[in-house]
Amino acid sequence: MNVSYMARVLREAKLKRMLEKIDRIHEQTGKSKAGLFFDMVGYALRYGAGYNDYIIFEFYNLSRAERKTYLTRMKNKKLVTSLNDPVCARIFDQKNLFDEKFAEYTHREILDIAKIDFPRFQAFLQGKEFFFAKPYVGQSGKGIEKIEVGKFPSPEALWAYVTSPEKHFGVIEEVIVQHPQAEAIYPHSLNCLRVVTLVVGGQAHILYAVFKTGNNGHFVDNMESGGVACHFDLDKGEVTGRGQTSALVCYDAHPETGISFIGYKLPFMDEIKDMVKRAALLVPQMRYVGWDVCLTPDGPALVEGNDYPAYDFPQLPDPDKPRVGLIPKLKALGIQV
Repeated sequence: MNVSYMARVLREAKLKRMLEKIDRIHEQTGKSKAGLFFDMVGYALRYGAGYNDYIIFEFYNLSRAERKTYLTRMKNKKLVTSLNDPVCARIFDQKNLFDEKFAEYTHREILDIAKIDFPRFQAFLQGKEFFFAKPYVGQSGKGIEKIEVGKFPSPEALWAYVTSPEKHFGVIEEVIVQHPQAEAIYPHSLNCLRVVTLVVGGQAHILYAVFKTGNNGHFVDNMESGGVACHFDLDKGEVTGRGQTSALVCYDAHPETGISFIGYKLPFMDEIKDMVKRAALLVPQMRYVGWDVCLTPDGPALVEGNDYPAYDFPQLPDPDKPRVGLIPKLKALGIQV
């Protein structure tokens, strides 16, 4: 890591905001502001990340040995670059391509708007009170709409809406009926497991899993929309950590339903592990993928795959838990970072 990189980090991170974060840490811990600043800079030079990693992983409370176990932003980027083919990544970036490739595992009706006509759309509407319209390319739930069929005067009016160039919709899909246990903790969104796989030597391995729920009345579970993420143990089939938001707000129980996170159980663990491992081998050029898995009454289904898996979810701190990042797990699979 060189000085020019550090200058870029400071410029991009906006020094003012960085100093505001240092002020907050100082207030919480009593640690010297100057000491925190130089520790933060040294951390960026030594471990390849900006101030955000330092803050969310609470590096100011960790030893050097503990810090070395964490997968940072830059190290995760290098991992993605080394394991995933950017040409094949478009399969995961475009919903129509993903839905076609992984149709065996989506378990719901999904239509590419560009490939259907109005009669096919009418047939899709039959018996549906709601459906989702999504752009071909999108992140963090942006551009997605949950459409109520009854609010439109006719199927023709609804067809005009979903095909409007201003809306930029690419696919429409039926609303997934969730398993009652997945829905109960927050009934307004599809609550998913993020399961990350690594393919090593032609064999798929699971790196980690987290459980994500919506919040604040939103119908998506993305943390960027205020969602909550928790550590999850696929062998036990239960949440093992408190709920955490991207704003570093922590909850012992879901703020809307009051249901406790730790110990919350979900079904179909064997089926989930089998499904993501099989899906991980469908595009062998993509060895590092984060799968969003929902739970229906009949079993798991894929919602989407992410060719740039999040590294922060599974490394967020929980009280009274060992402070160990993802690097030991990667090394155990023969992946050097």
